[in-house]
Amino acid sequence: MPRSAAKSPPPTAYQRALRRLARRDHSAADLRRALMERGHSEQEVEDALVRLRKERYIDDRDFAERFARSRLAHAGLGRGRIRQGLRQRGIGRADGEAGLAAALLDVDERAALDRLARRYFRLHVRSEPEQRLPRLWAFLLRRGFAPGLVRERLTALWPRWADALAGLEPLDEADEAS
Repeated sequence: MPRSAAKSPPPTAYQRALRRLARRDHSAADLRRALMERGHSEQEVEDALVRLRKERYIDDRDFAERFARSRLAHAGLGRGRIRQGLRQRGIGRADGEAGLAAALLDVDERAALDRLARRYFRLHVRSEPEQRLPRLWAFLLRRGFAPGLVRERLTALWPRWADALAGLEPLDEADEAS
C-alpha cells in the first residue's frame, strides 16, 4: 500500500504538546489554549497537561523564572512589564513572583536599566540632555522599571543633568514599591 494511501491517526493532545515544547517553552495555560484550538477535548487536554507536569515537561514556576531572566537580560524589560507578560501567559501570581525573584538573583535589574538607558542616550544625541532625560524617564517607565529605580539610576549615570528630572514623580506610592 502506498504511503500516501495509508492515513495515520491524528496526533493526540500529548503528542502535539510535546512537539510544541520541542520548539519553545510554554506555560500550561499556553498549551491548554493551543490544544483546545486544535480541537482536542477538554478532558484529553487536561490529561495531557497532568502527564506533562508529572514528567516535568511543564512547570509554570520554572517557566516564569526563564521568562523573567530572558526579558531582564536580553529584552530590557523591568519588573512591571515582566509581570504583565507572565499574566498574559496564564502564570499565577505566586508562580510569577517566585520566578521573578529567582531571576533577579541571576540578573541585576539595575545593570539592565543602565544598559538600556545608555543605549537610548547614545541613539538620541540630537536632543539636548535636558530634553533627553525626561524622555528617557518616560521610556524606562513604559519598559516596566519602577520610578524610584529609574530616578536613582539616571541621577547616578548623569548627575550633571539630574535637575532635568525635577518634577517627574511617580503617579502614586504603589508605583514606588514595585
